Amino acid sequence: MKMNHIGIMVGDMDQAVEFYTKVLGLEIVMNNTKVVEERETAIGRMCIAVFGEGFKGFNIAHLVTTDGIGVELFEMKERDERHEVDFSRLGIFHFCLQTDDFEGVMEKTEAYGGKVRMDIMRYHPEDDSKPAKMVYLEDPFGNLFELYSHTYQETYATDYE
Repeated sequence: MKMNHIGIMVGDMDQAVEFYTKVLGLEIVMNNTKVVEERETAIGRMCIAVFGEGFKGFNIAHLVTTDGIGVELFEMKERDERHEVDFSRLGIFHFCLQTDDFEGVMEKTEAYGGKVRMDIMRYHPEDDSKPAKMVYLEDPFGNLFELYSHTYQETYATDYE
């Protein structure tokens, strides 16, 4: 099984596309497109099946990471303005990207309306042979994302105490 894409709810599509392209370096595959509730097309019927009757419409943009993973951004017509993180709720709570430029991404995150949630941390600060590090941030809408310095396998193929 391969990862294909993730879907993220955002509060403002233009701001979201700007953030995800300029801060995180994603590439636009299909820019901001309006979707309305209708039953005439396969896409319209699929959206009703997913979002339910009366979803009122949304804007969508399709982006892609440098390694080909898709990121769908959804701006629902009726929505909250911000995602409130509730760690007691079940479900996906973040996504993670890999970068060599932690400081640059952190600076751009804040410059484009996001938030840095913590300092950069090393998994094994006592062992220079294990340099893997990470940090949690938020997009301008409160969606959490994490940055890794190494691949998932490199990060976790070590001994933890």
